[in-house]
Amino acid sequence: MPLMPRLDELEVDEPRGEQDPPGKDFGSRVELALSASNHLLNARNSPRYVAQVLQGVTAVATKLERTTRPFTGVGPSEVKARVGAVDLETPLPDTAAALQELEDVYLRDAIYFHDAKYAAHLNCPVVIPALVGEAVLSAVNSSMDTWDQSAGATMIERRLIDWSAERLDLGDDADGIFTSGGSQSNLQALLIARNHAVAGLRQDPARAGLRLPALLDSLRIFTSEDSHFSIQKSASLLGMGFDAVITVPCTGDHRMDPAALAEAMAAASGAGLTPMAVVATAGTTDFGAVDPLAELAALARAYGAWFHVDAAYGGGLMVSGRYRHLLDGTRLADSVTVDFHKTFFQPVSSSALLVRDRTMLRHITYYADYLNPESAALAEIPNQVDKSIQTTRRFDALKLWLTLRIMGGDAIGALFDEAIDLAARVGTLLAADDDFELAAPPQLSTLVFRYRPRLASGGRLSEDAADALNPAIRAAIFASGEAVVAGTKVGGRHYLKFTLLNAEATLGDISQIINFLRRTGAGLLQSEVSA
Repeated sequence: MPLMPRLDELEVDEPRGEQDPPGKDFGSRVELALSASNHLLNARNSPRYVAQVLQGVTAVATKLERTTRPFTGVGPSEVKARVGAVDLETPLPDTAAALQELEDVYLRDAIYFHDAKYAAHLNCPVVIPALVGEAVLSAVNSSMDTWDQSAGATMIERRLIDWSAERLDLGDDADGIFTSGGSQSNLQALLIARNHAVAGLRQDPARAGLRLPALLDSLRIFTSEDSHFSIQKSASLLGMGFDAVITVPCTGDHRMDPAALAEAMAAASGAGLTPMAVVATAGTTDFGAVDPLAELAALARAYGAWFHVDAAYGGGLMVSGRYRHLLDGTRLADSVTVDFHKTFFQPVSSSALLVRDRTMLRHITYYADYLNPESAALAEIPNQVDKSIQTTRRFDALKLWLTLRIMGGDAIGALFDEAIDLAARVGTLLAADDDFELAAPPQLSTLVFRYRPRLASGGRLSEDAADALNPAIRAAIFASGEAVVAGTKVGGRHYLKFTLLNAEATLGDISQIINFLRRTGAGLLQSEVSA
């Protein structure tokens, strides 16, 4: 068969007449295609690829060197106007011009998580080996759904799943899949739990012929009042509704109360409902609390419920040198969520769902003749889509692979340990400060607190006044760009929150943020008095 001619070998001086759109002759279209082909990544264009990517890397490195605070304080309307003014129909002349424009519409006003005064959400500074992996995986662009699109990438991902399962002590029959994040991992875990529970219900002859919607009404999920919102969202997406989730009270340390869980499960069972799953949290978003995993697992087993551990935040403990014991109960889990883009210092996105029994993944398997026919599974061809609720999926596992190969797991754990230790020191500082109230002692690397100073009368600022003041402090700090902190509610009251994940941040850095909060709060109070 003769080879197709290259674009630059085509004759271009003959128009195609009526088949061409008005004003677009064949020659001009070929010229445009030929010009565009210069941007395709291939052997011919590899020097251009290196040069242009280096320009991008240099732009970021230069920006990091010159950035002295986590944010500029710009407002949404200004950024919207700048982005809206860009004419997307008219390309810029070269990469340098595009990067210069990007400085104006993105880089200047990005939130920089590497800055020591970023202390808001579960966004980590990222390690360089993972960025090397990001560059490689983006360029090669493997799609992780089938073997004939990923080959070696499939085996690397599978090896990392095995490594993670071993670290979590899930046993030799464990398996799993990389996902886009904790919400997706939790959704897939609960999808498996739902289908597993439905299969059990259909063992009853009276229910065997019922369609899925009729079987979902009795299923219930139990989780703590401090668990992640994705549990309720998953229940809704799975056709069960938000009210299928029964929230269980916590003890004073913000861990799920086993006695309260036992009572809730008994009440549900007594009412003819089916306990489908118990979702424990290993590292709650606000307090970093790790639920009493072993006790909760025993209760789940007693009712035949799936036991899922959401360790999106606390999963980094699996490589911790000092706090690994907090995850000991994960060995009893049916499934575990881990976000590597939180406490493994990986770029977004990189998460995984692990299951203790690999056969449970059958509950989400679907065979398509054009992609992953059942015959391929019978031939033991390793198609990862058989385990995933995604089809096209990035090779995000490569980032973790290169991080482990260059740094090692212990080094990652040391970074997380530093963040946990810093939170403990900051907790001691806040507990001793009369201007602040600490909602609870830190358990991982978060601190929930509020500015509620003592007044000249000797009492503290009222609860209602503190409720109005603390969100205003947070907004003012963010608008200044000097620091970024988070906010939350505890018992219906407004609090501030530090999430510390930067191993290079010092007690001095966080003390500066605390003093900035103090000055801002005092200034707002003074303005209110003056008004």
